[in-house]
Amino acid sequence: MKIAVVTDSNSGVTQNQAKELGLFVVPMPFMVNGETFEEDISLTQEEFYKRLAEEADISTSQPSPETVMRFWDKLLEDYDQIVHIPMSSGLSSSCQTALVLAEDYDGRVHVVDNRRISLTQRQAALDAMTMTKRGMDAGQIKQELERTGMESSIYITIDTLKYLKKGGRITPAAAALGMLLRIKPVLQIQGGKLDAFSKARTMKQAKSIMLSAVAQDLKTRFDDPQGEHTWLAVAHTCNEEAAKELAREIREIYPKTPAIAIAPLSLSVACHIGPGALAITMAKCLADE
Repeated sequence: MKIAVVTDSNSGVTQNQAKELGLFVVPMPFMVNGETFEEDISLTQEEFYKRLAEEADISTSQPSPETVMRFWDKLLEDYDQIVHIPMSSGLSSSCQTALVLAEDYDGRVHVVDNRRISLTQRQAALDAMTMTKRGMDAGQIKQELERTGMESSIYITIDTLKYLKKGGRITPAAAALGMLLRIKPVLQIQGGKLDAFSKARTMKQAKSIMLSAVAQDLKTRFDDPQGEHTWLAVAHTCNEEAAKELAREIREIYPKTPAIAIAPLSLSVACHIGPGALAITMAKCLADE
């Protein structure tokens, strides 16, 4: 049985990477000054941050039902089943839309809501690929990914409150006070929800808070204090050198952990938090890995 694994660009997987990995990626759309772009199709990371610096009006959207169905229909010409892994239902309605659309595909399309985004979503897609090689069908893969969906965390530090204020996620007064005090909020994404986690005054302090949170999760939630069976990765927004340095720090602390991936956050995430952000992502490895 031939199974296609599909995710969306919120996973951070580029179109070129998807070809190399054997995955398929639905590009997420967003609006820039009223014009629609598709991530990694009609606008690059570099162009995006240039427009962001120019104070362009940027907002996110979701693929239209027609776009998703055309994507699936094309794949089903060559594949028997599809495992579709969108971003968490707790962060976007695109997952619920896909679940409804899949009802018309007679069991050939299985939409997974495993409540992930960014590199944890990417890891879910890679895990799905591994499961196809183990001979599991789409329904079994969906069941396993949803069972293990909570076995992940993301801790992210935002460098500026400007874009949270612009998007209405914090009040102008709170943003002004935070900027005055040079506060760098540390946020947590766990179980598909974005929550405030802590506050820091410097990026060094913020990294320490994130690393402590990772250590606590590895010990109490993952039962893997050495990180031997957990994928640790670093994500960032236009902050690659700092991301590489953070990855080196993680490697020194957890020398037995698998390869540490480094990747930019998707543009639809970056437009809400701006440049300079750093994140540590973690997801438990598949059994037998």
